[in-house]
Order: sequence, then structure tokens, then C-alpha cells
Amino acid sequence: MTNFMTSVQEPAQLGARVRMIRRRRGLGLDTAAGLAGISKSYLSLLETGKRQFDRRGLLEDLATALSCSVADITGQPYSPVDRDSADALSALPAIRLALIEYGPDELPDVRPRPLDELVEWADRANEYRDQTRYSLAGRGIGELLTELHAHTLTSPAADRPRAFRAAATTCVVAGAIARNAGHIDLSVSAARRGYDFAQRSEDLGLQGFSRWYWAQGLMRLAARRRVASVLADGLNELSPTLKLSADDTMPVEMAGLMHLTNAQAAARDRRADDAHRHLAEAAALAERTGDRNAMRLHFGPTNVALWRLAIGIELSEGGRAYEETIRANPDVTALGSSNRACSLHLDLARAVMQDGGDRDAEAIRHLDMADRIAPQRIRVDPLARELVSTLNSRARRRVWELDSLRNRFGVG
Repeated sequence: MTNFMTSVQEPAQLGARVRMIRRRRGLGLDTAAGLAGISKSYLSLLETGKRQFDRRGLLEDLATALSCSVADITGQPYSPVDRDSADALSALPAIRLALIEYGPDELPDVRPRPLDELVEWADRANEYRDQTRYSLAGRGIGELLTELHAHTLTSPAADRPRAFRAAATTCVVAGAIARNAGHIDLSVSAARRGYDFAQRSEDLGLQGFSRWYWAQGLMRLAARRRVASVLADGLNELSPTLKLSADDTMPVEMAGLMHLTNAQAAARDRRADDAHRHLAEAAALAERTGDRNAMRLHFGPTNVALWRLAIGIELSEGGRAYEETIRANPDVTALGSSNRACSLHLDLARAVMQDGGDRDAEAIRHLDMADRIAPQRIRVDPLARELVSTLNSRARRRVWELDSLRNRFGVG
């Protein structure tokens, strides 16, 4: 059996990659820092590893300044560090083929299985995605997408809504697998195809969902203007439907998620007032819906609390956001989502590191928890890997827990 841990080619630290790209672009520290909206001294500290990359928006700003992609800085995609990650990676060729071989209005040359069977399969794959079991979510995903595509064009009118929803759901699963593997362009292509399916349905909640997910993919490409446009159109489309229905709260949930993504984008742009305004809008909608789970996205007060922590980090308010989250003590276990639980502990680790001081032990504890909850997800997250490297480089003595993290991540 292949020993993935010893076959990993560790990417250069983020700062070293930034310095290499900057020099190859022929840019001085002053110029690059100015383009990224940071100080020369701060950029120098980042390049030499004396400061860590603690914000995703910072990676995006530097990529824009250096005329490169975020992946050029992070070194993604990474080699798989375990068998499950390798299995998930093997699903990508089938996803790519399913998206390229047929356009949204072209009938695939397949004989699809019964729609009931495929709808159940799509929901199961989405559950695996939510539990970050990407190797299981990706099994047969290309066939599933192609056969559902055929149903969206050939099923009787009464069955089309289920076909559209299952097809859009499968696109989300495919996009999540690609994104987690570091293939962001493929992830965005899958999200766009899901949007195409949803637009042909009459389900406004599904249209909002697919538009929101497309915006999430565009965020990963640092396409902030396009994100703002997609979300603004989505909120305008949903606004007439936001009268809360006890039977169908999905449009409200999707509007709430759009406000959260707007808050995230504003925070990455350092527009704190806009970020807090959108957070307040999302919180108000969450109070109306309570904790819900349309499309397994877990919108509600608990999830808004988790987004508030992540957005606080983007605003460089990690210490305050950490203390607020600990006081609020959101019951993330009630969501039943490995994805959201992992996000909470990763962001708690990032927040205490951003706060400074001698809090490395807390960061290690939260990173270890995140890895035990969702290893397939966190081990390929560039900021999580950077955090492990930073903790390792400044450790005064060897700590078993940190060595274990380093070995599990294939870092150092």
C-alpha cells in the first residue's frame, strides 16, 4: 500500500512563495505592498515567515497585487496525505467530463436510472459532503450528474422539479469535492452548471440556493465584484418571497446565506460597517427561521454565530470574536454537521493566534479537534497548514500533540 505520508511534496511556505512570485514579477516591496493595501514592513514579515497569513482576504489581496491566482501562492492542489483524500481526488476526471461533454441544453446519450433512485443518491451524496466524507460523496458522481441531466430534459413535467433540485444538489457536491482538492476553477464550473439547472426550474428557493453557491465559488477566485453582482441580483429576486412560510422557509434561508456571504466579502475588503450590516440582516432572518437545514446548509442562529467568528477574523478582530463565541457557546453538535463543527474549531484556532500572546496550546487543541472531526477537509486547507507550520516553527520544545498534527498534515 502506498505510504501517502512519506510521498507528500510539501509546498513552500506561503511567505516564501509570495516573495518568489514578487521577485519574478520584478516588483519591489514598496510597490507590491502598496498594491495589496498593506505596509512594506508587514509584507516583509509575511515573506520571511515572521508573521502568519491569518486572513483569506489577505491571500486574495496579494494574489491581485502580484497578478497571480490564490493557488499560485498556496501551492494548491496538494498531494493527498491519506487514502481517503486520494480516493476523493480520483472523482475529478469524471466530474470534469460530465460538465464538459454536454451543455445545459444538450441531452446526454445515456439511459438514466429511475429518478427516485437518483434523487435518493443525490441526497446521500450531499449528506456525505456535509460530513466531509468526500471520498464517499465522489463515488460515481459523474454518472449521477449525467443521468440527472438527462432527467431534467426528458422527465414528465410533474417530475421535473425533483430532477432540477437533485441535479443542482449534485453540482454542489461535485463542486465541494473539487474545491476541497484545490481545483477551484472546476468547482466554479460545477456551481455554474447547478445555477443553469436551477434557472430552468420555477423553484425560487432553489434558484437562490444555486446563485448563492455560485457566489461562494467566485469568492474563492477573488472575483469580488462579480460576487457582489451575483448576490445583489439574488437578493432582489428573493425579496418578494421573504414573507415567512411555515411550510417553506428555503427562500428566507437562502437570503440569509447571501447576506452572510456579502458580510464575508465586505470583511475581506476591510469594509467593517458593511460587514456588520449584512451580519445583522442575516441574524434577523435567522431569528425568524430558527435553525433550519434546507439543502443541508444549516442556516439559523447557530450558523450565523459561526460565520460571525470567521468574519471577525477577516476584520482582524480575532481576539474579540473568540471571546464572544466562547461566551455564546453555540451548540454546533446540534447541527449534526462535521463540516460546520470543523469550521468552528479551525476558526477558533485562527482567532487565538491572531489575538497574539502565549495561546499556542489553545490553538493546537482546536486544530486537533478540527482534524479529528473532518480530516479530509482541514488537511488541505492552506491556512490550516500555515497555522501548523507557524506553531511548529515557534515551539520552544517538542510537544507530542503538535508533532502529531504535523505528521497528520504532512507539514514540516
